[in-house]
Amino acid sequence: MKIRYIYILCLGVLSLGSCDIETEPLTQLTDTNFYTTTDDAFTALVGCYDGLQVATGASGVGLPVATEIFSDDCFGGTGNADAYNYAALDEFDITRAPSFVDIFNDNWVAYYKAIYRCNVLLSKMDQINWEGNDTLRMTIESETKFIRAYVYFEMVRLWGNIPLLTEPSTENIPQADPADVYQVIAEDLLFASNNLTTGTYNTVDAGRVTKWAAKSLLARVFLYYTGYYGTSDLVGVVSKQEVLAHLEDVIASSGHGLVDDFASLWPVSAAAAGINYAGEDNEEIVFSIRYTYTSDYNGNTDGNHWLVLFGMREYSYVPYGNGWGVTVNSKLWDAYSDTDMRKTATVISVDDEGVPFDKIDNQREYTGYYNKKYTPMSILDEDGNPISSVNEYGVTDFQINQYQDYVVLRYADVLLMAVELGSSNAQAYYDEVRQRAYKSNFVSKTVSQDNILEERHLEFALEGVRYYDLLRQGVNTAASTIAETTTLLSGGVAETKTISASNIQATSGLQQIPNTQITLSGGVLKQNAGW
Repeated sequence: MKIRYIYILCLGVLSLGSCDIETEPLTQLTDTNFYTTTDDAFTALVGCYDGLQVATGASGVGLPVATEIFSDDCFGGTGNADAYNYAALDEFDITRAPSFVDIFNDNWVAYYKAIYRCNVLLSKMDQINWEGNDTLRMTIESETKFIRAYVYFEMVRLWGNIPLLTEPSTENIPQADPADVYQVIAEDLLFASNNLTTGTYNTVDAGRVTKWAAKSLLARVFLYYTGYYGTSDLVGVVSKQEVLAHLEDVIASSGHGLVDDFASLWPVSAAAAGINYAGEDNEEIVFSIRYTYTSDYNGNTDGNHWLVLFGMREYSYVPYGNGWGVTVNSKLWDAYSDTDMRKTATVISVDDEGVPFDKIDNQREYTGYYNKKYTPMSILDEDGNPISSVNEYGVTDFQINQYQDYVVLRYADVLLMAVELGSSNAQAYYDEVRQRAYKSNFVSKTVSQDNILEERHLEFALEGVRYYDLLRQGVNTAASTIAETTTLLSGGVAETKTISASNIQATSGLQQIPNTQITLSGGVLKQNAGW
């Protein structure tokens, strides 16, 4: 069962305006009368999880979509009559959509709300009566620090230069050195790695952070930081050998493993292959962001609001549901061999699957390929018409009725990160991932850095991993890989699409600091180069 995410309001002290009577408000929660019991602590923790979920996909531009558009695997696509907002992301060029001057403002606000919730809870640890249960305190503190670390990692990769707050504050402060942010991230993840209880992943309530997730995210942070910034360790806090030891611990003790069928990892991929979906709590999922169907336009934002962007443009064909048409680059389809089972599990190929797609005139940057891992799902109703597969829950608006979880870390990633960090079992781990992909057609390949990165591309394509894997190889490498000039159909008419390497180089692969935030800061915040 999923943890149900709910909003926890920011709690403030109530001023009664009388100097004669001192009393505690009976109907209002404050930061002095709320953070007192273990139940209060858990409720506040759920609020931190909710902040994470909202920041990742229910507010602003969905980062799993944006990072794929940044990469070489997707084009901005969307409707032929739409504004060029996603083209601006795709081409690192705000002139494509001049009115889109605050691209990630809603994300910025949501991220700092999530950070604030985490900082408040962490500041109240000594105020709470833990009833002698030190393990519970360590668990809640560790989960909160993991969430804070995850949010900061998303922010610092997206913007590079951000204000760093480790206590509840509304102070107007300048951007921190990225190394200072990474130090907090590393320390938070080490705390969680060392203080969450032992035991296999399935002994922890589904949806909650485990020590295995903390160890795995620490490795992802290490690889990105050392690659992008060209260092040998993670801000002097964690060495390569220490990170590898954490991964080896995950492999040896977590209970995680690979599912047998790659396509079973995603609902639509499984349905298209005619096999059973492995479920949202399967053994391969190390950490995921959870969503539920309780989503509407009245403030309930528990659903997955970004999934619809990956759907075929205004078209349903079972098991594929209606969407807004972010398209997949044909180069990704061509990168797979026909014996690689990940090919058809990852990409919808309109022509190869005989999909009678008839909305080309409505689609911008049509390629004939869409994301299969993350796409809305449809089923046939009693009259044989395709409808959303989640209509049974009473949410019929296809724009907000999705609730597929976002899988942040899979066990396959743990294996390949251990390979990249030089495990003594590197060849065996590498082969394990590839054997699942090729089954009887498996042929061993020697481990090398180039082969590892190629495998990561094929394994994690369209999961929000590719762009940052490119950036950590160097901005110039990322720019030259992503840049291209090609011909695509927009509104059924051929047009030239150009993504310039110079734009990516000028921005160092970072995004625009929201102009609204710069204005609100009175100029304390500074814009990133290239924007």
